[in-house]
Amino acid sequence: GGFGGGGRVIFIGGGNEEEQSPDAQNYHQLDRLVVQVAQTENLSNTAEVISRMLSRRHYGVVDYQITIPIQLLEQQQRTNDIFNYVLAAIAAISLLVGGIGIMNIMLASVLERIKEIGLRLAIGAKKDDIVMQFVLESVMISISGGIIGILLGVGLATMVSNLADIPTVISFVSILVSFGVAAFVGLFFGIFPARRAAQQDPITSLRYE
Repeated sequence: GGFGGGGRVIFIGGGNEEEQSPDAQNYHQLDRLVVQVAQTENLSNTAEVISRMLSRRHYGVVDYQITIPIQLLEQQQRTNDIFNYVLAAIAAISLLVGGIGIMNIMLASVLERIKEIGLRLAIGAKKDDIVMQFVLESVMISISGGIIGILLGVGLATMVSNLADIPTVISFVSILVSFGVAAFVGLFFGIFPARRAAQQDPITSLRYE
């Protein structure tokens, strides 16, 4: 902080108001008071606090004007929105590709375990049991991938935060949502292979080479 131009503007950094305030002799010579906040989220609250302070200092006479750089904030918000949309699109594509990969893995597993499926059906296993088995396996594969993704995401976010000095907040709710999405992907893309496994004929499956 410090006095600007011809000594008629004072700049105040967040938290330094008392240290940077001018003395009583120079107080009435100021044309502008520029306040910088540490986080833009606190801008509106800071403006309200400053308005109350000035109102008390000016004995309720509104002979001043408080200006907030709204356009800059709106541009920053638009940039954040675009960034979030891009991340959401990447996440959706990743989920689709991952889900298709899980389905292919489970279809290959069905072909490799046809004899096992036929044996289970021959000794009395129900089709629902076969479906449940393969769906659970699909969900477990998806959740395992989700855990790896969460660990990599947390590590990358922490690294970016430390290198770029950008604060990041990782909530427990977002981690739970990630687990839920991973389980849903495994369930959704595992149904088709599971039903295909359950539809195998026991006799034909036992003869499969």
